[in-house]
Amino acid sequence: MKLNTQSIVSEKALWQEKGFILPLYDTDMIKRNTEKAPRWVHFGGGNIFRGYIARLADDLICQGDMDSGIIAADSFDTETIDKIYDPYDDLSLLVGLPARGEKYLRVIGSIGGAVCAKGEGMAKLGTIAKSDSLQMISYTITEKGYAVKDMNGDILPYVQADIDDGMSGELRSAMSVTAALMYERFCAGGTPVALVSMDNCSRNGEKLKESVLTIAEGWCRRGFCGADFVEWLKSPKVSFPWSMIDKITPRPDSTICGELTALGVEGMSPVKTSRGTFTAPFVNAEMPEYLVIEDDFPNGRPPLEKAGVYMTDRESVDRAEKMKVMTCLNPLHTALAVFGCLLGHKKISEEMEDSDLKALVYRLGYKEGLPVVIDPHMISPENFLREVLEERLPNSYLPDTPQRIATDTSQKLAIRFGGTVRAYAEKGSASKLEMIPLVIAAWLRYLTAVGDDGAPMELSADPMLDEMQKTVRPEWFGKGCDRAAVESVLKNEALFGADLVSVGLADKIAAYLDKMLAGAGAVRKVLHDAVSAE
Repeated sequence: MKLNTQSIVSEKALWQEKGFILPLYDTDMIKRNTEKAPRWVHFGGGNIFRGYIARLADDLICQGDMDSGIIAADSFDTETIDKIYDPYDDLSLLVGLPARGEKYLRVIGSIGGAVCAKGEGMAKLGTIAKSDSLQMISYTITEKGYAVKDMNGDILPYVQADIDDGMSGELRSAMSVTAALMYERFCAGGTPVALVSMDNCSRNGEKLKESVLTIAEGWCRRGFCGADFVEWLKSPKVSFPWSMIDKITPRPDSTICGELTALGVEGMSPVKTSRGTFTAPFVNAEMPEYLVIEDDFPNGRPPLEKAGVYMTDRESVDRAEKMKVMTCLNPLHTALAVFGCLLGHKKISEEMEDSDLKALVYRLGYKEGLPVVIDPHMISPENFLREVLEERLPNSYLPDTPQRIATDTSQKLAIRFGGTVRAYAEKGSASKLEMIPLVIAAWLRYLTAVGDDGAPMELSADPMLDEMQKTVRPEWFGKGCDRAAVESVLKNEALFGADLVSVGLADKIAAYLDKMLAGAGAVRKVLHDAVSAE
């Protein structure tokens, strides 16, 4: 059994006998329809796209609510197209991992093509961008994919190069690619379109709009385009809906690969690209999932609500996003990530069997997060948090690791903790916070690259790693921190979402950090004492 169109058609009975759900439609016909009248392009062909967004489209096609697929585009790691899409006829294999019960096996056939945003691929995307049929371009490119400026507000060098070279050059940023495609559409008549970020970024639609406008305005100043293009981007003809997405899709697990191979599916081995992306023809994912989108699509849209998507207004999206990203899930994940790495844990579910870490996330969620949540109404915060703590994080079948979650932590802290800190500070009660200062201290302790056992520890990738390690030094281990250096970091509002010195948390964070630096076993002791205190 091979994951390709021929096999799922000619060996349909065998696939079904093994427990796989197959597309209830002609995938070749969907590709032809997609090429003839493209309606949806998605940037970021990774796990969350193949395991969730493409599956939503698969549902709609099966139900007869869509007759074309999604074009997957990649501007960052175009090698994934060559290794994960092309050899498998753009099919993807979803392995759902319930906390209890058998695995959910499904072949996804809704991807109507895959394109690299380079060379001929960029030209093809330009043609698609001109199509009046195109309704939306969506994104799952992670928080850093939208970055056009550094922490000081200066244009990033590679983005500046895109601005200086103009849209006809080899574009380096996903935001530059987007701006160039929008210029193609503008010049072809300017049919309306929606640009939809589906990443875990606070106010993600706003972030996407600001980044695309930064590029376009730069081109305008250099004469590569007129001011009328910038005005079109700002007009209601181009919308930037906000969204909230939630589904854990860890890196492909070797055990899952072995089980698929045992079922007779060939070629499932994960690959690592030259850019460091670890991927596979299959996606292993948890079953719970949420997608909330602001209903602002000026050229129409698929009936996403028929696939379980919450279509609503911007305020409700903002509340749902804050509930998830700032209080009820992502902060808990970050806490488990930094402490898990320090304490030598290898799975998130394993951490939930650690009484100290379990107490940490329960207190972080119920005691510090939930009190400042504004109910989005469509999703109950209490039920959401209960599901996270009792079903999702403890799911032993989900091969998620603290090391994966610790990736790009510097880009997440402001979003995951800043809002809660500000909410308490506005009420004059920031001093009541204990778990958030503890987690921030643990992250600084993590940056020393010394585990709680005193041995060197490999750190996960992070764009701020080199800069942070100029301040947070391994030599602090066994000696204590440089208080002035710590305060200089804690004042960084861009990093934490608040000036932690001015809100009165610096003393608490520095005290926790000093104790964690005392020697081997100090992190465990500080954690235990903190979560045990009344």
